[in-house]
Amino acid sequence: MARPKVQLCGKLAVELDGERVEERLPGRQGRLLFAFLVANRNRTLTRDHLLDALWPGGGDGGLAPLLSKLRRVVDLDAFRLVLPDDAWVDIEAAADAVHRAESAIAQGNHHRAWGASQVAMFVASRPFLPGEDAAWIDETRQRLADLHIRATEAYAHAGLGIGGTELAAAIRAGRELTRLEPYRESAYRLLMQALAAEGNRAEALRIYERLRTRLRDDLGVAPSPQTQELHLQLLRA
Repeated sequence: MARPKVQLCGKLAVELDGERVEERLPGRQGRLLFAFLVANRNRTLTRDHLLDALWPGGGDGGLAPLLSKLRRVVDLDAFRLVLPDDAWVDIEAAADAVHRAESAIAQGNHHRAWGASQVAMFVASRPFLPGEDAAWIDETRQRLADLHIRATEAYAHAGLGIGGTELAAAIRAGRELTRLEPYRESAYRLLMQALAAEGNRAEALRIYERLRTRLRDDLGVAPSPQTQELHLQLLRA
């Protein structure tokens, strides 16, 4: 039997028993309800949870008939979506891939981290339910944004560890991290290390000065001892 697959980021896609079924979901509200149940399938949900997700302003908006229509497409147990243990869900796959990438880096296995981090980057960079607005959607988007940052940092670590032609990718990832997280010192250190490994020590020193100035002007603090030590190593090189 084909493995069930659910893609929530980007274009909604649902494959059950080898058949695409997203077009059978009951309209916009049915798609939102399905996405909420998938995103929260490991939680114990109540009727109030579903109401808050679909109609945060109050009212039931016809929850009972909506659930009835949804049951014609997917398996529901009360307010819980039932999927097989081997079901693939993109946001879960991204979280798992980040964990595997970070674990691989801790073990010094940069090639394994390189592949896993790219899986997470690909999923987490795609929009979650574009055009929709709700508190739970915003929370999910924030979790995905955090996953994307972690995946990008793991990818930069992996590229730096592999070296060679992957240094250019590590530099790109480092620059992207410093753009997204302008006060994240670990991102600046990765970028500095990748630039130095590529032979561009002068640019690495300029990156340090940019960080030092930003921290001083915006936060009134100095770079951490770890970042300052890297700076001294570059000066002594």
